[in-house]
Amino acid sequence: MRWDDFRRSDNVDDAPAGGGSGLGGGFRLGGGALIAVVVISLLLGKNPLEVLSLLESGTPPTVQAPASSVPPGVPTPAPNDPQRDFVRAVLGDTEDFWTAELARRGARYQPPRLTLFRGQVGSACGFASAAMGPFYCPGDQRVYLDLHFFQELSQRFGAPGDFARAYVIAHEIGHHVQNQLGLMREVAQKSGNASEKTRNALSVRQELQADCFAGVWGHSAQQRGALDTRDIEQGLAAAASVGDDRLQQQARGYAVPESFTHGSSAQRVKWFRVGLATGDLRQCNTFASAGP
Repeated sequence: MRWDDFRRSDNVDDAPAGGGSGLGGGFRLGGGALIAVVVISLLLGKNPLEVLSLLESGTPPTVQAPASSVPPGVPTPAPNDPQRDFVRAVLGDTEDFWTAELARRGARYQPPRLTLFRGQVGSACGFASAAMGPFYCPGDQRVYLDLHFFQELSQRFGAPGDFARAYVIAHEIGHHVQNQLGLMREVAQKSGNASEKTRNALSVRQELQADCFAGVWGHSAQQRGALDTRDIEQGLAAAASVGDDRLQQQARGYAVPESFTHGSSAQRVKWFRVGLATGDLRQCNTFASAGP
């Protein structure tokens, strides 16, 4: 992926050392307890972040990625860290793309901020740990990312490469675009008094649309010569690696489709590919599709 020429965003900051707010007025979950929450949640077919948000009594963020862990001794990224520079470059390019894309549709794009953290972080959506993966919080319109997740994506989930990492960022930015267009609010309203099955189904469609939006940005990058065929393959591999069926199989040996909140590997690849192939926001209406 040729990203050296991408404009660097100034909307990247670092969370305070220590990981931000804790649970219940300063109480913090230790690493072992966090892992236990993740494992138990997956076994029950629940979104781990929803369980933590209940403990926090906050609104659960929209999570894109699978569980990961941060071993002791992982350094906080320095301002000139190459991975930090990569994040700034990809974020800057998404800002330029979505500003122009929404302007063509008569809308104004307000770029989000992206917070880099290590281990755990507090947000307007509640407390979260690196075990939850990258996420977007509509409450403060921020993307939260622990850079160690990129290593997990490559080594644990078998999705190496720059465009695999860019997909992770672009997916979360896709949620911000949904928020800017009022789509997240519509989903929240429909989910209000709905059954768990209906809420899960709506969540899946919302996540798949963010995958498609990520692909729309990827299409633009490809048209500008920033991506080649190998890059596309890496991005599709990343989308497949975070499918609910694959994650549940890894966690407990079988999958429960009714509990999916992000979509299967095949669904995530399909909708990411739709965005990549068409570059057309209008083709990303996962809510109108008979089956996502």
